[in-house]
Amino acid sequence: MSVVKADLDWSNLPFTYVKTDKNVRYHYKDGSWGAPEICEEDMLSINIAAPALHYGQQGFEGLKAFETRDGRVVCFRPDENAKRMNRTNSRINMPEIPEEIFISAVETVIRENIRFVPPYGTGASLYLRPLMIGVGPKVGLGPADEYIFLVFATPVGPYYKGGFKPVDAVIVEGFDRAAPHGVGDCKVGGNYAAGLPGSKFVKEQGCAVGLYLDPQHNRYIDEFSTSNFIGIKDSSYITPKSPSILPSITNKSLATIAQDMGMLVESRQVEIGEVEGFDEVGAVGTAAVITPVHSIKYGDKILTFGEKDSAGPVLTKLYETLTKIQTGEVEDKHRWLLEIL
Repeated sequence: MSVVKADLDWSNLPFTYVKTDKNVRYHYKDGSWGAPEICEEDMLSINIAAPALHYGQQGFEGLKAFETRDGRVVCFRPDENAKRMNRTNSRINMPEIPEEIFISAVETVIRENIRFVPPYGTGASLYLRPLMIGVGPKVGLGPADEYIFLVFATPVGPYYKGGFKPVDAVIVEGFDRAAPHGVGDCKVGGNYAAGLPGSKFVKEQGCAVGLYLDPQHNRYIDEFSTSNFIGIKDSSYITPKSPSILPSITNKSLATIAQDMGMLVESRQVEIGEVEGFDEVGAVGTAAVITPVHSIKYGDKILTFGEKDSAGPVLTKLYETLTKIQTGEVEDKHRWLLEIL
């Protein structure tokens, strides 16, 4: 299939919103999901008493589609995003989205915006944002009676301007992104709103990303402001285990690759004092895949890892393996790719 691509500077795309051709929407009312609506408009009209606006009853996901070396268009692990979104929905009293609806919406929005899938070799991808909001009017505290589930797409470049290059981080002080037994393990907007003051703190410290300690003891690593934490020590792949961490599909995938490489994968509590002994540290998530971390500022101390201008060997191999699976250059032996075209 020959596709005339959108007129964009593919190799220099920022990580931002670009209006594409279509988005896909489903309405939930009277206990059931309606038929899909394919919309050109990128605005929503909802009641001013929608619980999404007043009580934060909303959740979202993020995943990517790619053009492969042999010209196919594929999406990376949408089934895992469907499962994670339903965990979020269950936690905040929103109805389950049948996995077939979620996958169909993802497939449809990619096909409807196929000219916005960046060409292979540009380093860019088509970012997909599934979103669900409670829209039935309700002033009293309680779940909505009606919901909108939608998926839109936007072509994006690297999350950080430098791409796969080390950045500096700082332990966020004075703010928590989640509460013990709260919704830190769910992908809800409130977690990110709670992190905005921390993001301001990070910028004031001259760093690119913030690292949060656990909200209960302020002693164990939780996660970065944008993504999960991983540490490499000798032949171990170490990632924190905490009820307030959002389980990352990228982290899960990288851990599988690490096992394939013969590494020991450890998911456990990680004390901040232990981090100083790590060989490499990375922030991992859908947007950046892996962001190598060169330094972490912690009070009066600065912990450093590897070289300032280049990622360490293990993070590099993990990054290259995962990104090459996504673009068809390495065998997809775990069947993570959903072929769209």
